[in-house]
Amino acid sequence: MAESSEGEEEGKLTGGNQQLVVDDDLREMAKKVAWSVSSCKPGNGVLSLRDDNLDTYWQSDGAQPHLVNIQFQKKVRLQLVVLYVDFKLDESYTPSKISIRAGDGFHNMKEIKAAELVKPTGWVYISLSGSDPRETFVNTFMLQIAVLSNHLNGRDTHVRQIKVYGPRPNPFPRQPFQFTSTEFITYST
Repeated sequence: MAESSEGEEEGKLTGGNQQLVVDDDLREMAKKVAWSVSSCKPGNGVLSLRDDNLDTYWQSDGAQPHLVNIQFQKKVRLQLVVLYVDFKLDESYTPSKISIRAGDGFHNMKEIKAAELVKPTGWVYISLSGSDPRETFVNTFMLQIAVLSNHLNGRDTHVRQIKVYGPRPNPFPRQPFQFTSTEFITYST
């Protein structure tokens, strides 16, 4: 699993990591999918969330909640959402409460995770795994990130980057199970 943000306790995330660090057994899942946002200021749209540039950002324009929708072509297994936000630069535009929802489409979204961000600066990791150890992934066609409120009662929001990660596919397709350690994978053939 990826490093968690400093001070994580019961949905509250503080701090943030300046470097994006994700385990090798995870891969970025949202490269070739349909991205949309509920609103944006001209020049600060959905493309700014995916350009790998921390100086650009998506800026919402309108009433809360502000939504980022990620639609996949087929059902995928997701494990981690990583956001880059910067309270030092964005102040009242920085999200403070986030809801992550999953479903087959807009008609049946259900909240799977809620997080409260406390003055974050850097990459914030939000695990999608449940409290039950068997719930390590979320199987979904669509993921929605909803910004419910901002710091200092700000109206619009800034999010600089979003990454979504899921498990790497089984490297041995005819094998009915997947090894998790490097040592077992080495001796698996």
